[in-house]
Amino acid sequence: MKPLRRRLPRKTWRHEGQAPDYRFSLANERTYLAWIRTALALLAGAIGIDQLTPDLADPLVRISLSSFLCLCSGLLAVFAYRRWAQNEKAMRANQQLKYTGFLKIISLVMLFLTSVVILVILL
Repeated sequence: MKPLRRRLPRKTWRHEGQAPDYRFSLANERTYLAWIRTALALLAGAIGIDQLTPDLADPLVRISLSSFLCLCSGLLAVFAYRRWAQNEKAMRANQQLKYTGFLKIISLVMLFLTSVVILVILL
C-alpha cells in the first residue's frame, strides 16, 4: 500500500500562477499576523475575565462573556487564514484583491462588547 502522501494529488493553489513579488507577499503575511495577534488578545481577554475577575459580575455573565470572546477569537483566526489565502491566490492570478465586509461586522461586535462590559461594570 502506498503512503497517503503519494496517493493524493499534490496540486494546490500555491503551485498555480506566478509567485507574487515578495514585498506584497510579506505585507499580506504581516496583515495575517496582525489578525492573529488580535485573536490572541481576545483569547487573553476571555481568560482574564474568567479567571481574574471573580467579583466583576454573576458567574453566568462572566462565563457567557468569556465564551463569546473565545468564540470570536477562534472565528477571527479562521477568518485571518481565509483572507490571507484569498489574497495570496489573487496575487498569484494577477487579479484585484477582494473587499471584505467582515470589518464592519467586527466593528459592530466590538461596539456591542464594549457596551456589555460598561453595563456589567455599572450594574
